[in-house]
Amino acid sequence: MSRSSVRGFAVASATAVTTVGAVVGIAAGGPAAAPNDNVEATAADSTLLADIPVGQQAQVQTASLTQQADAQSAQASAAAKKSAEEAARRQAARDAKSKKGAAEKAAKDRDLEKQSASRSTDRSTLQTQSSYTVAEVKAIARQIVPAGQFQCFSNIVENESSWNYRATNGSAYGLVQALPGTKMSSVAPDWQTNPATQIKWGLNYMNQRYGSPCGAWSFWLSHNSY
Repeated sequence: MSRSSVRGFAVASATAVTTVGAVVGIAAGGPAAAPNDNVEATAADSTLLADIPVGQQAQVQTASLTQQADAQSAQASAAAKKSAEEAARRQAARDAKSKKGAAEKAAKDRDLEKQSASRSTDRSTLQTQSSYTVAEVKAIARQIVPAGQFQCFSNIVENESSWNYRATNGSAYGLVQALPGTKMSSVAPDWQTNPATQIKWGLNYMNQRYGSPCGAWSFWLSHNSY
């Protein structure tokens, strides 16, 4: 091949090198090149330059897919974190509501206990009598039984003894028909003659077994006894 042919091929190759911004190899063999021949010698040995853009493109595509996967993973993590935070917030709200309800119930129970204790103290100051009218027995009951529970308590007493503190039915005795009547001695020995003793025992019994007089009345309606 003539030198002019080589120079033409080298110049064309040098243009390709300039386009991709890369210089590959130095031409081997032949006489020493003149200063203007450096580009010709460099370009003449660049037979694989056409492959470089393809490789670069594959690298770019791989990097792009990796970035997309990382972005999707980050979005999924953010969504999961947000969902977990929302679930925790809702659970905290439910817990707070539950604690508030429990605190309110405890406060209400304490108030009922204080009222019951106060009425019990009032009962202890009542003077005993040789006999009591129905009106007097009910008045004593109102001093001992919490106001919100009095009607339920009254319903039971009305059905059990018609407010007769000396009522008997076999071994059952008194306003609430304790069975046997001697159970009421746990409150005081005057259980046979003192309506206050019977009322206090009956209230304690209803609270301990049914939670309240209204709980006892609800049971009574279903079983005709309590």
